[in-house]
Amino acid sequence: MRRDTLRVPKKGGSEMRRLALAPLIVLTAGCLVGPNYERPTIEPPASFLYEVADAQETADVAWWQQFGDPVLDGLIAEAVANNKNVKIAAANVEQAAAVLKQTRSSLYPQAGASFAGKESRLPLDDTSPVGQRVTNPYQSWDLAGSVSWEIDLWGRIRRLSEAARANVLATEEARRGVILSLVGSVADAYLQLRGLDEQLAIAQRTLGTYAESVKLFELQFKYGLKPGMTVEQARVQYETAAAAIPQLASQIAQTENLISILLGRNPGPIPRGKSIRELTLPPIPAGVPSQLLDRRPDIRQAEQNLVAVNAQLGAAKALYFPTISLTGVFGQSSAALEDLFQGSARVWSYGGSITGPLFTGGAISGKVRQAEAARKAAVLGYEAAIQSAFADVDNALVARARLAEQVQAQERLVAASREYARLARLQFDGGVTPYYAVLQAEQQLFPAELNLVQSRSSLCASVVNIYKAMGGGWIAKAESGPAAAPEGSAATPAPTP
Repeated sequence: MRRDTLRVPKKGGSEMRRLALAPLIVLTAGCLVGPNYERPTIEPPASFLYEVADAQETADVAWWQQFGDPVLDGLIAEAVANNKNVKIAAANVEQAAAVLKQTRSSLYPQAGASFAGKESRLPLDDTSPVGQRVTNPYQSWDLAGSVSWEIDLWGRIRRLSEAARANVLATEEARRGVILSLVGSVADAYLQLRGLDEQLAIAQRTLGTYAESVKLFELQFKYGLKPGMTVEQARVQYETAAAAIPQLASQIAQTENLISILLGRNPGPIPRGKSIRELTLPPIPAGVPSQLLDRRPDIRQAEQNLVAVNAQLGAAKALYFPTISLTGVFGQSSAALEDLFQGSARVWSYGGSITGPLFTGGAISGKVRQAEAARKAAVLGYEAAIQSAFADVDNALVARARLAEQVQAQERLVAASREYARLARLQFDGGVTPYYAVLQAEQQLFPAELNLVQSRSSLCASVVNIYKAMGGGWIAKAESGPAAAPEGSAATPAPTP
């Protein structure tokens, strides 16, 4: 890096110039006080407790597009572009970059200029010899330029710049973490919304079927074909389904409002695409523990925080050593403004200073101990972030596998419940069994169908959790913006109770 030296007037001689350049020669051989950063040794597990055999490596793709729903793609693109937390995180990155620029500026000479003028009157007698030589009132004008430079002999400023740069990178990783969380939250909320829509459709369809049964039994009771107990049993079924609809409608409205906030909108309706049954389940990403170190933003952020406090430790230790500075002033002085740049009334000076601590009462040692303790905490935070990442991935993989088994079991339960309800209805219509058998069978079918939809939604959400736990380069793809849903696509309005 080029460093401009202070311009020394010729009237100092070659010896003065050599003295002025001596600190620069020392600077080129200067050292950095404090430890250089080395990544802590982490012993990752040999494998996850639950491994996915023969899984494809898909962690670096825009995974949400694999659900095959253009509406979801458009919602995520809108969220990344308009979400307030993402914009706040971007502003934080700009702020950290400005701090880095401000810190690095101390590595270079600082130049300034000043211009001063004044008019004054001296209490002189015009008859005195002095008074005859001085014009009253008296004017003076000064124009000067100054240069100062703190020589970073011990690397204090460079350590502070290193810490500021690490803070920029940590803030950038925090922004990536916000995007990671945002994309996952939008996808998870949308999947939950489509599951609630399906549950509401089941409840409304079941309510319509029960309403027909109530009307039929009321008519049969009127003509003495069915007892009143059968009518009331059918009415209990109807009211049970009716009570579930307002609750589902409330959850749908709350989920729509949540998605609206994530999109940076005011609360309002959310368009729909494919149903929860039509969505394509993305493949499971295969990852090993070592890859997590290069993917998850929280791990990268924790490491950059460690780099920053490590550099701050060096800057604190550098306070033990003296500070060397060069200063210089060159300017013009005149008694009249029009003569400021004329004549030989030049003013100049240059010099250097060395300042260092003698007794600080423990101020510097306290800063060093504080930095050392902060470094220990940062190391532990880095290790904790890695261990948490391993657990997150393993938990997500286990949850996905178990939810797939649960969905299969729930599908078999629904199929058996439907057959049970069909046979019970046939026997009731044939007069073999009372309506209580039909009631019992249908009371099992209704919640089984709702639970199946919930399990399907949770299975889709488990894939979202896997990708969130893995982190990955797909964050950059989210920032570039997936294609929004085209006009006239399969988007549908929200179902109404």
